[in-house]
Amino acid sequence: MIGITSIGAYVPAWRLDKSAIARHFRGEKSVANFDEDAITMAVAAGMNALDDATRKDIGVLYFASASSPYSEKMAATLIGSALDLPRTVRTVDISHSTRGGTAAIFAAMDSIKAGSAKKAMVVASDMRRAKPGSNHEQNFGDGAASLVIGDTDVAVAILDSYSVSHEIMDMWKGEREDYVRSWETRFYITQGYMRAVAEAINGLLKKTGIKPSDIAKAVIYDPDGRSGAALAASMGFNPKSQLQDTFFMAMGNTGTPYSLQMLIGALDGAKAGDKILLASYGNGSDAFLLEVTDNISTLKNTDIMKKLLESKKQVPDYITYLKWREIVDANPQHARPTPVASATNLFREHEGIIPFHGQKCQECNHIEWPPQRICSKCQTKDKFEPVRLSDKKAALFAHSKDMITSSLDVPLIYSVINFEGGGRMITTVTDKEVKDIHNGMALEMTFRKLFCTEGHTNYFWKATPIRLK
Repeated sequence: MIGITSIGAYVPAWRLDKSAIARHFRGEKSVANFDEDAITMAVAAGMNALDDATRKDIGVLYFASASSPYSEKMAATLIGSALDLPRTVRTVDISHSTRGGTAAIFAAMDSIKAGSAKKAMVVASDMRRAKPGSNHEQNFGDGAASLVIGDTDVAVAILDSYSVSHEIMDMWKGEREDYVRSWETRFYITQGYMRAVAEAINGLLKKTGIKPSDIAKAVIYDPDGRSGAALAASMGFNPKSQLQDTFFMAMGNTGTPYSLQMLIGALDGAKAGDKILLASYGNGSDAFLLEVTDNISTLKNTDIMKKLLESKKQVPDYITYLKWREIVDANPQHARPTPVASATNLFREHEGIIPFHGQKCQECNHIEWPPQRICSKCQTKDKFEPVRLSDKKAALFAHSKDMITSSLDVPLIYSVINFEGGGRMITTVTDKEVKDIHNGMALEMTFRKLFCTEGHTNYFWKATPIRLK
């Protein structure tokens, strides 16, 4: 039996009231901070799904995204390194479609069936760009989801599937374009979305002999917060009792991870024996029949979507959002030169930067970062073992506020933090409320962008207030 053994999700802390875009828009959309992108959100969702036992069993990582920061460079390899997965992990990017998340599930299942991986990890993440003021801008939200697929300790079994490939120019983004485009809305919905998803779901029901009334939850990709309910009702489902909440009014449509985030939401309160329908969309549709097993009682993070949506801060205004998206210049009169990251130095110092390894002295057990050859406590040379710091809690030891920084994060909080179990570093604090900053406050680590120059993004670990208690 192949299925889901672990889950994780991420919704940025920030929300933008859609009325800030246009007065008649309602609800909120999730907004990635200025130092986030599809890769950083993928790392956050992946971290939520991992523990030490799971991490060592991951044989392949699939990263699905329609908005990867790189058009040539494997993002999955960078994500796997930040997650501190084994160096032998196979990494694969699945791109260019919001259906990529379910395509990755198929690939993960095949890896398990073939015996080429003990467990496979699927991470989907998107931060799609939309033209300012457009319907797409109010529809699109940012976020990520992760699933671990295996054949032991399965909490949600994957019983069957049915796929439809449907060629249509409904939504697209050209290679040299900044924003997602679409054809007329009615055409996109009726001839694209409705036809493909209905065909996939009907095909699955006929193939399995399942009736709509047998489904406990129908998880159906919804492009606009309305069409999913209309589709479900037309196929014999009860939208009020069977259709999974789309979270559209709370975060918008997150693209590639959207159907997976809804699936994770559907597991909150699910019982053994419940059958779940999962359907995605993007130039076709993938439909899955899932069944909850007795292991659901031990599955962690079943309520993570609820917690992430409740944990939020408001983007101050629409202009701030546009600055974060780099649509308007943040500080044109006082801009400082953008630093250049040395590829050679990043390669040399990789262990301390991306997987965020400190070191523990084998003589005195002193932990420090960054890694170096001489222990600063006992002066022992070259006798260390690596220590992963990315999943360690920390406390703020000392801090200062930079009010004249060229960063979008004003004031910039420079901090000295102490890790639980030992270790200290200097970094900055992100996603913070300045009034809440105080020495001794509890922190956790988060993978973020530092700067981007010449098409190369420099990533590093920052501290952030603990979000999910």
